Amino acid sequence: MSATATSAPLPSGNQQHASFLAIVPRIAEHGRIYFRHVKCPARKEDAVQEVLALCWKWFVRLAQQGKDATQFASALASYAAKAVRSGRRLCGTEKARDVLSPLAQQRHGFVVEKLPDFSTLSSNPLEEALHDNTVSPVPDQVAFRSDFPAWRGTRSERDRRLIDDLMVRERTQAVARKYGVSSARVSQLRRDFH
Repeated sequence: MSATATSAPLPSGNQQHASFLAIVPRIAEHGRIYFRHVKCPARKEDAVQEVLALCWKWFVRLAQQGKDATQFASALASYAAKAVRSGRRLCGTEKARDVLSPLAQQRHGFVVEKLPDFSTLSSNPLEEALHDNTVSPVPDQVAFRSDFPAWRGTRSERDRRLIDDLMVRERTQAVARKYGVSSARVSQLRRDFH
């Protein structure tokens, strides 16, 4: 006697699509919540769309295995969001060693930003920013150039180095590690210096 396994018939493509469309709002909302920390609206929307794309791929695969993914849409969205955050995409994975990859920047703790229009290695970055400044009124520039060094001189040596690091946009956690203080204290100091 041979036993043949009978499986439930696979839903048609239109039925799968309709079932998936029913859970798309839940998945999209989950993605928006998961990536709420992303400041750039375009990058946030790209991440949400990647979550939706991965969920569709996994939804079809689960349907081929005879499973109904509509029963666990939140879990599906959670796994997809974690996969996108770790660099997985529908069409491959981000290169972890590419400096322009957000994944590499996240893993290694650095940021790629635009270079200044001009630079000299010997001068202070703050002074460089004020050269040929057509935005700030001249009286404000003069007041700043005279008052800032005087104010900076009233601070301790450690505070002056910390101010310099914050002026060149060092990250809060990097400054906290460098000076042996908490990130919250660096944020407090930033507000005080401001």
